[in-house]
Amino acid sequence: MNKEILENISVLYVEDENDVREFTAKLLGSLVENVYSAQNGLEGLELFKENSSSIDLIVSDINMPKMDGLEMCTLIKEINKDIPIVITSAHNDPNFLKKAIDVGVNTYAMKPIDLYQLVESMIKAIEPIILKKELEQLNVSLESRVEQEVQKLKSILDAQDNIVLVTNNDTLTNVNKKFLEFFKVKDIEEFTSKTPKVYELFQEEYGFITKDLLQKQKCWITYIKSLPEIDRVVKIKNEDNEQRIFTINIDNYDEKDNYFVISLTDITELKEKSNLLEYQASHDPLTGLNNRNKFKEIFGKEIRRGHRYKNDLSLIIFDLDFFKKINDNYGHQIGDEVLKDIAQVVLTNVREHDIVVRWGGEEFLILLPETGNDGAIKVAEKIRLAIEEKSFSSKNLSLTASFGVGTLLENDEESSFLNRTDEALYKAKNTGRNKIISC
Repeated sequence: MNKEILENISVLYVEDENDVREFTAKLLGSLVENVYSAQNGLEGLELFKENSSSIDLIVSDINMPKMDGLEMCTLIKEINKDIPIVITSAHNDPNFLKKAIDVGVNTYAMKPIDLYQLVESMIKAIEPIILKKELEQLNVSLESRVEQEVQKLKSILDAQDNIVLVTNNDTLTNVNKKFLEFFKVKDIEEFTSKTPKVYELFQEEYGFITKDLLQKQKCWITYIKSLPEIDRVVKIKNEDNEQRIFTINIDNYDEKDNYFVISLTDITELKEKSNLLEYQASHDPLTGLNNRNKFKEIFGKEIRRGHRYKNDLSLIIFDLDFFKKINDNYGHQIGDEVLKDIAQVVLTNVREHDIVVRWGGEEFLILLPETGNDGAIKVAEKIRLAIEEKSFSSKNLSLTASFGVGTLLENDEESSFLNRTDEALYKAKNTGRNKIISC
């Protein structure tokens, strides 16, 4: 780590746990020039307003009284949109990473704080800013001083942990060591002989800036600069066929001669963690099916769509008969095996766009868009027979299930539709089980 880069900066550190704040602030004080310490977001915001000209970096916790870290950072960004931010969090909020990216957080460090990781995150956040300042301090155009400054510029670029390139829109003039290592080339000439334009390596995938999109632009760099920061994301494949996700930061190096410094920050792990947290928040960990939270998010939308376009919409709720006896006789491990097997049986017998949910315990729910009552009964019967005919778990257990089927009515809301179908299920259970009741 290039810890020397921290020596001349001032840090605003915000943390509501007194012991953590005091210990970490003391450590940071030995690495940076000055530490401003605050115990909540409101206090941190006031400290920043009072010392905005001298604070170079924000390090903040998320969950705090009076004002949380992300709200504080949002307000600070209104004062200084370029201030780099490091967030410390245990990620107990599944939406944390998406919100952090929206706010403009540069890096993050896990809690409990690993001091080595925190320092590394601070360096990654501040390095692009230091690079920009150092480049601005050169105060000469690249073309007029290129021979004199080339070694100095190279050393600055090579010190960066990000992939950095300097271009005049059409031609690469400088790249750093990280660039050469990622693309496995020895110099710019070797790279441009294979790829005249850097953006030709941007992968075609929804949600990312793509090669085809940029080819249509008069100036691809200007187009990217015009995008909100959250949308400046690309996916690039290197020579080893490894795909990585990057955010793009572009700074004008010389306005007159149209030179740009482009920095690519690898956020692959951040994106993967964000996707994982979103998945965990919306899926049952045992079966992998949608959970109640995900169903509630979808259910209202499908009902409104059904009413608006007069589309059929059906709901199946089913419950395993006498499942408690399996847990009592064989233990919860076998019970869990049965539930996972049930999930696979259901997924095998529904369409790709049907929504399958583990509602709780041994109860499951299936939402069938554009399906009327007769179609829903046929689906329920397929699943009922498949369960009746299958041997479950390593114990080869026999099972049956009871089903309630409901179809959206003209005046139905979420609660009325769900309750009516649930009543049909209980009628099936109370009149013999292993049957389907339609309401």
